[in-house]
Amino acid sequence: MHSSSRILSGYALTGEDLAFLPVDIVIEHGTITAIEDNSRAPHVWICPALFNAHTHLGDTIAMDCGATGDLAALVTPPDGLKHRLLREASSSDLVAGMRGSIRTMIASGCAGCADFREGGTGGVAALNEANDGLPFRTLIFGREGGELVADGYGISSARDVPDLERTVAAARRAGKMIGFHAGERDSDDVDAALSFDPDFIVHATHATKKQLRSCADREIPVVVCPRSNWILGVTSSARHPPLKMMGECGCTMYLGTDNVMFVPPDLFSEMAFVSTVYKSDSASILRSAIGGSALSGTPYYIRAGARANLFVIDPEKNSLNFSRDPVTSIVKRISSHVISNKVFNS
Repeated sequence: MHSSSRILSGYALTGEDLAFLPVDIVIEHGTITAIEDNSRAPHVWICPALFNAHTHLGDTIAMDCGATGDLAALVTPPDGLKHRLLREASSSDLVAGMRGSIRTMIASGCAGCADFREGGTGGVAALNEANDGLPFRTLIFGREGGELVADGYGISSARDVPDLERTVAAARRAGKMIGFHAGERDSDDVDAALSFDPDFIVHATHATKKQLRSCADREIPVVVCPRSNWILGVTSSARHPPLKMMGECGCTMYLGTDNVMFVPPDLFSEMAFVSTVYKSDSASILRSAIGGSALSGTPYYIRAGARANLFVIDPEKNSLNFSRDPVTSIVKRISSHVISNKVFNS
């Protein structure tokens, strides 16, 4: 076989239904060209790479800073604590912090993220520098003019941004995606966000059933960040964010980790938290941790014709070889130390 080709054998979670099958995965020039049955495949697990659908990587420089306060005092622009700390940070520290967080995600099976990047065009350039040379896809949602040189426009809330109609229209004319924080502290900014027909909304922690039905009907994905919601005090029960209602309404859900200053960018921990607190079914949780890759235009599900973005788990590294349900075990028990191989081609 050509040097740019390889065969990866094992028990793979294939397709969007995550069917667990013994296969040979043929990869040529970074693309899966065939998936062939192999009854003698080694007992390793092959999982689609994860995609962190909402991050603020710049916050790495404020990690665990001991801050207290409400959502507005901590993260709301322009003068929330994180924005003050970002303004004070050196460029070199900002880049080094973001690069460290990207490496953390890579180590835990994540091949890409959608990041809301503050700091205008300079902020976008800093994240591109941080990601340079790494096998990782950063979808950058800029603001303050940065949206015009990024992949999209990341809006804090419809209530926070003056002249929003003009800036969204300019971003649309430039062919950029639009993402809104909405419904994080209440439902009051959700309808305004949806009026712009965004590519996705983030949080929907307090979205109403009517608003969620609108998201489902209009095929607007919802990115949820439950650990962040709990840490920032905008929820204290499994009713918010309303994951069960989102599922009942038919929403497309993606999983994110939000601000690195409060929450490690580790989707394994996020999945385990969702499983424990919200009692969601494991396959749905895992799909939400993979599915955000659709925002990049190259979904990470393992199927012929897709780019190869996957990782290999060695169940022999701990007691996973006794698992009766690999999907549930991945959601509830996996950490980076059991990953034996990664193939990322975002």
